[in-house]
Amino acid sequence: MGTLAHSLDVIMFAAVCVFLLAGFPVAFTLAGTALLFAGLGWLFGAFDLSFLGALPQRIYGTMTNEVLIAVPLFVFMGVMLERSKVAEELLETMGKLFGSLRGGLGISVSIVGALLAASTGIVGATVVTMGLLSLPTMLKNGYSPRLASGSIAAAGTLGQIIPPSIVLVILGDQLSNAYQKAQLSLGNFAPDTVSVGDLFAGALIPGLMLVGLYILFQVAMAIVKPQSSPAMVIAEGEGVGIGDLMRALVPPVVLIVAVLGSILAGVATPTEAAAVGAVGAVLLGGYRALGKRAWPVLGAAAALVGVLVLTSFMDLRIQRTEIPPAGVAGIALAAVFCVTILGGLAIALVKLQRDGVLGEVMRGTTQITAMVFLIMMGATLFSLVFRGLGGEEMVHALLENIPGGAAGAMLAVMAVMFVLGFFLDFLEIVFVVVPLVAPTLLMLDMPNGEPMSPVWLGIMLAVNLQTSFLTPPFGFALFYLRGVAPPTVTTMDIYRGIIPFVVIQLSSLIVLWYLPELATWLPRIIYGTG
Repeated sequence: MGTLAHSLDVIMFAAVCVFLLAGFPVAFTLAGTALLFAGLGWLFGAFDLSFLGALPQRIYGTMTNEVLIAVPLFVFMGVMLERSKVAEELLETMGKLFGSLRGGLGISVSIVGALLAASTGIVGATVVTMGLLSLPTMLKNGYSPRLASGSIAAAGTLGQIIPPSIVLVILGDQLSNAYQKAQLSLGNFAPDTVSVGDLFAGALIPGLMLVGLYILFQVAMAIVKPQSSPAMVIAEGEGVGIGDLMRALVPPVVLIVAVLGSILAGVATPTEAAAVGAVGAVLLGGYRALGKRAWPVLGAAAALVGVLVLTSFMDLRIQRTEIPPAGVAGIALAAVFCVTILGGLAIALVKLQRDGVLGEVMRGTTQITAMVFLIMMGATLFSLVFRGLGGEEMVHALLENIPGGAAGAMLAVMAVMFVLGFFLDFLEIVFVVVPLVAPTLLMLDMPNGEPMSPVWLGIMLAVNLQTSFLTPPFGFALFYLRGVAPPTVTTMDIYRGIIPFVVIQLSSLIVLWYLPELATWLPRIIYGTG
């Protein structure tokens, strides 16, 4: 009986994995398993019920966490851009631009996947949209079903690593707590903080590196196996002009620069930038819906950019004892910009509401946000009970005693997370596994002998988690693509098609292992962290 009581933490972790694989809802599985083992632990004298008293405060802290407000805002931005047909126009334009080259359609899918990742960040929407639009075109032009399906599934998952990413927002919050806990354990009672902005900056170069590797693979396939990716036959008059290219590229690129640029330049926090992105997405949706009558929306978009530029060069605070004449002029100009934004926003919202788009966007945003936060609450209860059963000490001792020291512990965690990605969703791994292993890992050294960087650790975890969307049997990108793929593309084609891209992602992990500066250089230059 004593052995059973001391093993409840291990049994609890195994039980939650079994229940999740059985298909039970994630949030209720985490919370239900936690309550069940809390009761068992109390009966065996291995759990103090006072641990559960911390649950209301933790949930309240989650609900009032300003960083996590970015989650629904980025979700709204992504859903709105999906409904406004940005992906469709991008895919059609880039397909015509690169399609005349051998392997060009695959290259265009990778580029569009990167642009959509930086503007929407929603894997399901990206994979489904590209699967509906690009897959039939690629197959019609003689592409290998394996290469076509693998290219689309892999490009769709770039939203997990290229900022702004919901995964990085959630990882940033989890790693911030873990880093402070690790530093306190090491005797540092005034630790530096790691922010979501640090992770965004750290993920930029690795994300672009992945895009480059995908494109290199497409080029290599076009050279080694030219029959797998032939050139697209473009009829006369179907080429892409400068006007078409600008109309498809400029709006999403401007939005990406406004959101990501404001974060990296220090003008806005990720939450504030997410609000800018949500407003920009509404204006972009209104612009596409209004057509030639969209000049008020265009003016509002220009005013939004103007506010960001003013904020970066001037102090616009009105609660100051002395405001110089230039400051007064800047504040007045900012007020004019804000009124212009409100007018254009109102026109766009009315049009989107009449077209039935706004209601769909709000429903989609609410569903995704509710799912994320409900899982977070279930994971909070799970981690409380797991710690109460002594699981945290068990994980700490296990990682410290792994052969190979810090490198061995890191490799073990990465291997476990990779295997869990075959069966569990990234949210489940982030909320359950990361809080348990991150504090211990952050007390160790990196492979180059320097103290563990939370930014490097976060990017390594994010790239590893990205593979969970591609690895069968439960890779969500594979399910999304299977749902929209024509019958001529078999499930085995999809499974085999993603193998080279999983190898590419694992190779990028090896590169990041030996060159951690790829993740830490930009945050160090911009914020002095990393």
